[in-house]
Amino acid sequence: MPIQYTKLFQLLSEKNISKTALQKRVGMSSTTMAKLSKNENVSIKIIDDICKTLNCQPGDIMEMSNTTDNPLLNLLREEKGMKLKGGLYHQTQVKLAYNSNRIEGSKLSEDQTRYIYETNTIATEKEETASIDDIIETINHFQCFDYMLDIADQELSEDIIKEFHKVLKNNTSDSRKEWFNVGDYKKKTNMIGDQKTVVPSKVKGEMAKMLINYNQISKITFEDIIEFHYSFESIHPFQDGNGRVGRMIIFKECLKNGIDPFIIDEQHKLFYYKGLKEFPEERGYLIDTCYSAQDRYKELLEYLSGE
Repeated sequence: MPIQYTKLFQLLSEKNISKTALQKRVGMSSTTMAKLSKNENVSIKIIDDICKTLNCQPGDIMEMSNTTDNPLLNLLREEKGMKLKGGLYHQTQVKLAYNSNRIEGSKLSEDQTRYIYETNTIATEKEETASIDDIIETINHFQCFDYMLDIADQELSEDIIKEFHKVLKNNTSDSRKEWFNVGDYKKKTNMIGDQKTVVPSKVKGEMAKMLINYNQISKITFEDIIEFHYSFESIHPFQDGNGRVGRMIIFKECLKNGIDPFIIDEQHKLFYYKGLKEFPEERGYLIDTCYSAQDRYKELLEYLSGE
């Protein structure tokens, strides 16, 4: 969703505060000020610091436009705003949350996920128990998807990726561990099965390099997004939640670049795992798996659009 900071500069003019003065008061860099001037994405912390400095609310300094030249993104945003039941936004929320969490070990069924989304309650069979973390991470996923729709047409950045992680892991049992670092890169080395990942001291540099290379592509293709996903999962920048963050990035980047998105469901899960593992030697396996998943989402699109 395009962000406009026109209100910020109008407020500065009313208060007779220059851009340089605001920059010094907030303690932000000239690069960040330039981003504000060009209506580019900045961190939530910067927005919060500006509001504290000017004694105002975020709505006093920024506004967002719902209109883009992307029909699918517009549709999802419109249905989100309408709180439309049974539409594409509704179905995508449930299916993406269920499948992405299920891949990572959630025991909730798709019906339970749908029930949480539709009623904000959980239904279980007699004597059945449900993990509090599974429930919280399902609710968090709904919120993360909404945030993703809001910023889908912005350039992918470390701030966006970290915010995905922060929203997804907020209030989970992991968030209560001092070393876990919710919303920031990992402090402890981790592995994917028996595969090594980038060590914590090198994560920031590898992420920055990967994003620079990706954002320099003049016309991003489906294959570029899949390659980015493989690279992201290989770095494994967070202590946990990398898969869910990575798949949220896929959905965002497909929307941003006018490409039909997709959901890795139960049918594609094992092929997806194999594709990630074999990607360095055989790129086509993961790409073909994702194309197959895309075909499934296209069927949903066609059905709900009446085509």
